[in-house]
Amino acid sequence: MVTEIRLGDVIRLKKKHPCGSDQWQVVRLGVDIGIRCQGCQRRVLLARSVFERRIRTFISRGPQQG
Repeated sequence: MVTEIRLGDVIRLKKKHPCGSDQWQVVRLGVDIGIRCQGCQRRVLLARSVFERRIRTFISRGPQQG
């Protein structure tokens, strides 16, 4: 099943970032998903398949498209 991902979503991943934060905001959509750490503002690109495996939960949802 494909997870609906929106720009601006704040998500919690399974593993923490080295800075200690586990909350990330989606900043880019496409084949790769760009996410920004909410603790240190570092940006990371993940393949969509890897991103979907690592999601634990959605903290807040971005605005609906359309």
